[in-house]
Amino acid sequence: MIITKGWILLLLLGATSVLGQRLLQPALGRIQIGQKTFSPLVMLSLESTRSNSRRGDPTFIYARRSPLVQDSKRFLSPWSKWSECSAKCGQTGVQKRTRSCLGERLWGVHCNEATEEGRLCIGHVCSACNITCPMGRVNADCDACMCEDSILHGKVSLEDGSPAADARVYLQAKKLKLLTTADNRGMFRIPGVCPDGKTSLKIKKAKYATATITVPVSNRRNLAIQVQLQRSGKPYIFRSPEDKARRVGQSVSLCCDAVGNPAPDRYLWYHNGSLLDPSLYKYKNNLILKNLNRDQSGEYFCKASSAGGSAKSQSAKLAVIGRQEAACNSQPQSHLIRLPHDCFQKETNSFYYDVGKCPAKTCAGKVDKGLRCKDNIAYCCGVSKMVNRDISCNGYTLPTKVVVECGCKKCTETKITVRGRATAADNGEPLRFGHIYMGNKRVSMTGYKGTFSIQVPADTERLVLTFVDRLQKFVNTTKVLPFKENGGAVFHDIKLLRKKAPVTLESTETNVISLGEMEDDPIAELEIPPNAFYRKNGEAYRGKVKASVTFLDPRNISTAAVTQSDLNFVDDEGDVFPLRTYGMFSVDFTDEQGTETLNAEEVKVHLDAAQVKMSEHLQEMKLWSLNPETGLWEEEGDFNLEKSRRRKREQRTFLVGNMEIKERRLFNLDVPESRRCYVKVRAYRSERFLQSEQIQGVVISIINMEPEPGFSSNPRAWGRFDSVVTGPNGACVPAFCDEQNPEAYTAYILASMGGEELEAVPSAPKLNPNAVGVPQPYLSKLNYKRTDHEDSSTKKTAFSINMAKPSPNSPEENNGPIYAYENISECEEAPHSAPHFRFYRIEGDRYDYNTVPFSEDDLMSWTDDYLAWWPKPMEFRACYIKVKINGPQEINIRSRNMGGTHPRTIGKLYGIRDVRSIRDPEQPDVSAACLEFKCSGMLFDQDRVDRTLVKVVPQGSCRRESVNSMLHEYLVNHLPMATNNDSSEYTMLAPLDPLGHNYGIYTVTDQDPRIAKEIALGRCFDGSSDGTSRTMKSNIGVGLTFTCSERSAAEQSIFQSQRNMGQQSVLVQPGESPAYRRQPASRRTTQAKIPTRGQRSPTY
Repeated sequence: MIITKGWILLLLLGATSVLGQRLLQPALGRIQIGQKTFSPLVMLSLESTRSNSRRGDPTFIYARRSPLVQDSKRFLSPWSKWSECSAKCGQTGVQKRTRSCLGERLWGVHCNEATEEGRLCIGHVCSACNITCPMGRVNADCDACMCEDSILHGKVSLEDGSPAADARVYLQAKKLKLLTTADNRGMFRIPGVCPDGKTSLKIKKAKYATATITVPVSNRRNLAIQVQLQRSGKPYIFRSPEDKARRVGQSVSLCCDAVGNPAPDRYLWYHNGSLLDPSLYKYKNNLILKNLNRDQSGEYFCKASSAGGSAKSQSAKLAVIGRQEAACNSQPQSHLIRLPHDCFQKETNSFYYDVGKCPAKTCAGKVDKGLRCKDNIAYCCGVSKMVNRDISCNGYTLPTKVVVECGCKKCTETKITVRGRATAADNGEPLRFGHIYMGNKRVSMTGYKGTFSIQVPADTERLVLTFVDRLQKFVNTTKVLPFKENGGAVFHDIKLLRKKAPVTLESTETNVISLGEMEDDPIAELEIPPNAFYRKNGEAYRGKVKASVTFLDPRNISTAAVTQSDLNFVDDEGDVFPLRTYGMFSVDFTDEQGTETLNAEEVKVHLDAAQVKMSEHLQEMKLWSLNPETGLWEEEGDFNLEKSRRRKREQRTFLVGNMEIKERRLFNLDVPESRRCYVKVRAYRSERFLQSEQIQGVVISIINMEPEPGFSSNPRAWGRFDSVVTGPNGACVPAFCDEQNPEAYTAYILASMGGEELEAVPSAPKLNPNAVGVPQPYLSKLNYKRTDHEDSSTKKTAFSINMAKPSPNSPEENNGPIYAYENISECEEAPHSAPHFRFYRIEGDRYDYNTVPFSEDDLMSWTDDYLAWWPKPMEFRACYIKVKINGPQEINIRSRNMGGTHPRTIGKLYGIRDVRSIRDPEQPDVSAACLEFKCSGMLFDQDRVDRTLVKVVPQGSCRRESVNSMLHEYLVNHLPMATNNDSSEYTMLAPLDPLGHNYGIYTVTDQDPRIAKEIALGRCFDGSSDGTSRTMKSNIGVGLTFTCSERSAAEQSIFQSQRNMGQQSVLVQPGESPAYRRQPASRRTTQAKIPTRGQRSPTY
């Protein structure tokens, strides 16, 4: 071994190192190695050992003047690995390694040997720079072009136009390079940037999506650009995969799409909860499955991800059946229809007849040649064969059509509509001519009475609407409105929160605003520091400020319906979770004149910890803001525990959160809640609670209350408000629940349809489990109580229950009506015989019969038959005639509707309508009725029209007094003319034209049959062509007048006969328990509900 010793000095080891502090010497001149010169900072001993030094590099060993202690090496740790070479490519640098003295730390033995050493090294081989610059030259790092004589000026702003202060500007290169930071005005200046159309910049700011901009081509030395940042957020799924059915060997395409800032850049697909290998299936947002087999049946969903987070789509069901297997079950399901009052069936001991039905579920029909996200033609199981049956009634035969076979056919096309009324929560004042937005697009306006109607676009999954008051009397309200996915209309009653009157603030002083309706006990406070207000252009504002802060206090249960959105958020995994609110508030800051909106920074929210009754919520409390486009809440910040401070002579602890009020003005004090369940609820047409009388389109709402004693608050507060819509199998309503304590959470549940509340099953004076729909002992555990349980004068339209999560060890609790959150499928698919809660509506004395069965709640049940009452499933035309009765009693009136002029229907029955007249409150011997008849027009084939032959027959001893002169003239002028030889009735060929109130005829066309009938009835009651009324006006807009003599005491009305027959017979559907039997005395409530003082029955 050849060793050369000498002394050199090392530049790179400074005086801050241990070695430098020990051996720092005065400057001894300069030493040159090769072409590199070092300053003499540290004296080192050089030992060049060719046998163990890589490439013969010299090794620097730190030397000491004092002699080494014997055996000190055993007190030293092994050497570390050599550090990376400090030199750039092609240059000379130094590598270091270190070791530590173990003896000094463990035994107090001092080590005198070197603990650090270094060696010379040469940087990595330089690669050729292959960048070509169309303008300027390549920079030293060979990653971009630079132009020394160019200067780029920029301005960065936020969504509302305010400056993006402190936004960072980066150069897009191999690695992002920070170039500069925007000032308080959002301005920046960068010299040397080439305007070549290739240079890219990235602009970043916390809570905002990164913006990428390419510097445009320009010959100017000074170039200006503007950039607007969009708020960063998780992806939002706007299209989920659709349910599809295929046969073995066929292919299918499933798609989902998401938007967001930043845009989603990754999609993952899952089958029955398991991830599908992206490298195997080669998917993005489109999953293609070829040569399908049965194992690929099941549920599919996608997960879209970006730098902002993730979101999951709704699940789609893929059914894969055999090549020769029947696409649908050919055997129809049982479906009972109610027969007329005089058609009691002795064979079944009931007024019901089974006509069958085919469930409209997706089936495997003819497949398109190409693979598409949405099939060009959707196929559903439907009626493939019907037969005519004659039902024997009292003195006549009633024709009907019965389903005998189901098959796969094209799905019925329907339109989806939401309607409603927007009014103030405090006094019912309507939102007149307010704007309605869907995202950033205005889609409709409210009317003078606050009413609105919106057609839901195809493929809409989540309908998010924002109601904006142009007069700014009400807080802008964002609602997520459920709708009927199978078509038709749903009515929503939108409640608006009135804005608080503005107060004047001094912008140069600290301002505190209380949040809460109880002035002496607010839930929280807003603290605005001095000089916190600024204009949208970033300029500081120093004048007086008008501040309107409106707080929704959860301690007031009457405000629950005003809740913004549906109180949901998306977690980091993309799952939707509910929030439990402690209050939400809307903030409006303007200048003193109220013409300019102001922003505020460094605002603090002080939440009184005493208002949070569940201790675990203190750690989970967050501040949220509402995204009005998605209707989802997004996290603004956390709360931290603040030291106690005095409030009104007492010390209290507060949670404090920081916020900035800019483009978003609606905030929420919320806690994510994981204890979730579902409640099964159904709505019915009567107290018989028959499966065939279920109502779809009923809005079921739930108010989740704070826990009972043990967890309680005083006063009790609500924590969440949610709504769903009943479908063919009822509804599953989400709610908070608790497994340990059945009384921990309670909830109020209510139902409405067409703006009118439905009645809940009574709980007093005696609780009847058979009527409620839930067996004992579970019903007692749930503590079911209707709202009038203790006070009979209270409304009967809601009930309360304990939200006791079903125990897995209790079989009687695992079949409903409460389902664990993970058992949502069991809830949605629960049979009618499974326990559930019930609402019903009293529809008054009216009766509808269709020869071709059709449910107005389920538009998919429409059948393309010449005798269908409604000939088009996407356009429903309702016709009524107003009939006046001179006589002391209310009587029943029937319309018998038959084919009149069409060769396929002439003389055949379309249907029957019965209605009872309503007495005029001002004329005791006068009553009137609005009687529906089948409109004339095209039949389902749209080939030719049919003038319906309508016969109006009042019950009892009646004589036709007069016919509206304008109606008579119209019928005379539009032949053929029906014969009227019998003075006790009236027959006409229904007019083709939509006549008005001057004729006594009321015609309305709508996309939903119930809405069409609702509007037509309102006009008929009012006797006008554009008004509406719930009070019968018997002398206005009359079409027919009859005089009827008083009925003898022994004579029964048609409806009284029906009641008595119903009391003699009890219908039990096949396979049902006595829980679903009609109770003998159940019609007594109906009798009381019949309008007798000129009030319109609550049919709609």
